[in-house]
Amino acid sequence: MLSDEDAIETRERPQFNQVRTARIFEEICGRIRDQLASGALKPGDKLPAERELARQFGVGRNALREALRSLENAGVISLGKGAKGGAFIREGTPGAITVALTDLVHLGSVSMEELTEARIFILEFVVHLACQRATDDDFELLERNIDYTEELTRKRLFDERMEATAEFYNLLARTTGNRLIAMIIDSLTDILRSFMKSHAGNRTLDGLIESRRRVLRHLRARHPDAAARELTQQLTSLHHLLTATSE
Repeated sequence: MLSDEDAIETRERPQFNQVRTARIFEEICGRIRDQLASGALKPGDKLPAERELARQFGVGRNALREALRSLENAGVISLGKGAKGGAFIREGTPGAITVALTDLVHLGSVSMEELTEARIFILEFVVHLACQRATDDDFELLERNIDYTEELTRKRLFDERMEATAEFYNLLARTTGNRLIAMIIDSLTDILRSFMKSHAGNRTLDGLIESRRRVLRHLRARHPDAAARELTQQLTSLHHLLTATSE
């Protein structure tokens, strides 16, 4: 069996043509993304050394470094220093999605109403997939999360409770078996968690634990419409809580 390095060697190495544009660093980023799209570059691959990349693109080292920093900020590559350093293609994570959406919310390009509406729509779809695909182990993880959230509520550990409450959505998304859906839900949940920390304080939703248990019962019974209605009520109540405290 080929090692990861041998497997990389067996693929045709990506070659980059010279760049001719006013915004050189953007063109470099686009060329590297094109290689990702074509499969010439894959997660874990190391880009050529800086000097070689600059030669292939026909650009100066400053423009190349600007492009690499932009790709690092976007979560496409990781930059390391030292003998084993260099630019490596990263595994896909929801981090870049979260940062972009958070900025849009903070800049006012996306309202809290739009964010809630999107969460309701996506989670309704998640619930329907969960009723088709979730296993008994998935349901057990959701039940443990609800029990843990109830325990934290009883102990008045509000910060930990907020984390556990948010984790419910992430666990629910993972029951679909769709990694992209899970990443989107993770990102939307992170944004709401950040907003709650800054606006809701120690305020919590009344009846949340009981509502979550009803959602779980509907999921186990494979009744997606009932589960979606219950979850929509939760999200709507959360929206009213957040908008009331932010006024």
